[in-house]
Amino acid sequence: MNPPPDDPTEEIEEIAAEWLVQRDEGLSSAQMREFEAWRRADPRHAAALARLEQAAALMARMPSVRDDLQSPVVPFPHPARTRAARLPRRFPIAWIAGGLAAAVALSTVLWWPRAAVPETARSFATSAGGFERAVLDDGSVVELNGSTRVRADFTPGERRVTLVAGEAHFTVAPDAARPFVVTAGGVAVRAVGTAFNIRLAAESVEVLVTEGKVALARPTASSAPGAQPTLVVASERVVVPATDPRAGPAQAQPVVEKVTPEVVRTALSWQERKLTFAETPLREVVGQFNRRNRLQLVVTDPALAARPIGGTFAADNAEGFVRLLETSGTVVVERRGEFELFLHPAR
Repeated sequence: MNPPPDDPTEEIEEIAAEWLVQRDEGLSSAQMREFEAWRRADPRHAAALARLEQAAALMARMPSVRDDLQSPVVPFPHPARTRAARLPRRFPIAWIAGGLAAAVALSTVLWWPRAAVPETARSFATSAGGFERAVLDDGSVVELNGSTRVRADFTPGERRVTLVAGEAHFTVAPDAARPFVVTAGGVAVRAVGTAFNIRLAAESVEVLVTEGKVALARPTASSAPGAQPTLVVASERVVVPATDPRAGPAQAQPVVEKVTPEVVRTALSWQERKLTFAETPLREVVGQFNRRNRLQLVVTDPALAARPIGGTFAADNAEGFVRLLETSGTVVVERRGEFELFLHPAR
């Protein structure tokens, strides 16, 4: 049975397909902000994007199916609908959206035996420079940065995820009866329906909330009795020292800081294939490249590290970024080994 013309699922799938096509063609900074706003406006939006990307990956692994789906698809006539916020059509994409929809339908058939058995524990991992967007059993979406490992253990009463290593962004499907808890480095982040980013470093856990609010706590024996969780709301960030087994209960309360939209965009730029910077210190730019590439960049001079950088760069092309700096007369490059470049100030 075909869905009714005003079915929100069909509407979301169609808009998601348009966004993906437009993103592959290239988005301006304004369009990228609009895309991110749409993606984060509703957990169903992020879930639809993830489904379409997974379907595209499935197509790529099945040449005969891909060839069939890449031929033009003529959709059935569809009644005109009013859309509150719609991506402007800069080129005809009906056949591409139709192909993606067909891929989603195909992937649903192929994945049906697996979906028929409820999963309570799932694991995800990425390599250095990798990226993965996955839909969890409850409809929540997790995006994994490079060198990241995540384990999800769901029960009827709780949705628990462990960030074993790396960095991940969570868009949580609302479910008041089952709280969503992410643990990382001895810190527990509890949410119901919200979006937040967690980065697990060697000595700290960084939590950045992009929507809603979360509560942070240390579910360890070293926690002070009766300690209250730390609340963090949208556009706020907190860095919590990783748990030290030798520390007593009197650990310092984490400090919550307000951050600007520019800081949020920079912190989440790893989710995109391109990195965009605006007057960003070189040390932070290098950090972004180092998290996505096996090739590691080292800035040897504090003044050079503070130099502001602006522009859009391919996230997986650290060599190209360094060549631009070298060509502009900003740095002198010294290669040490196969995977290390030292950046010295040009004299």
